[in-house]
Amino acid sequence: ADLKPLRFLVVDDNPHMLKIVRTILNGFGVVHIYEVATAVEGLETARNESIDVVITDYQMEGMNGIDLVKALRDQNKVANPLVPIIMLSAYSEKSRVFEARDAGATEFCCKPVTARDLYARIAMIIDRPRPFVRTKVYFGPDRRRHDPSKYRGPERRSEDETRTNVA
Repeated sequence: ADLKPLRFLVVDDNPHMLKIVRTILNGFGVVHIYEVATAVEGLETARNESIDVVITDYQMEGMNGIDLVKALRDQNKVANPLVPIIMLSAYSEKSRVFEARDAGATEFCCKPVTARDLYARIAMIIDRPRPFVRTKVYFGPDRRRHDPSKYRGPERRSEDETRTNVA
């Protein structure tokens, strides 16, 4: 995938981590990178710039990454609530991964982040985008990763019952 034309927003309160992610993205050929140190600045940047991919830390002072993901998924707060979001965290226990997923994060990547892991997440976003789902309590990428066409059991939902392609 050609990542050069994509515009990335990286949100992390650790300047060392910002530099690592920037270096990795530069290695992929990315030239448009917005770097901010707080979730509030991240939300402001997402409002004012055309962003293709957001990479955010989970743990930040004040507004954390989960709050940022929820705000980025709110069509009343941003122009593009469908923006792909990769959550980075040094804490990889299932509860954190599920919390990020349930907030609307597209992908989750554990720290220390490697170029291979980050590229794999970006490639998933580009090559295999998931449809977005809107329910009373959730708006974001379909949280189910399995192939629903392979399930034929009695609890099978119809496609139009749960999925909406809003892209």
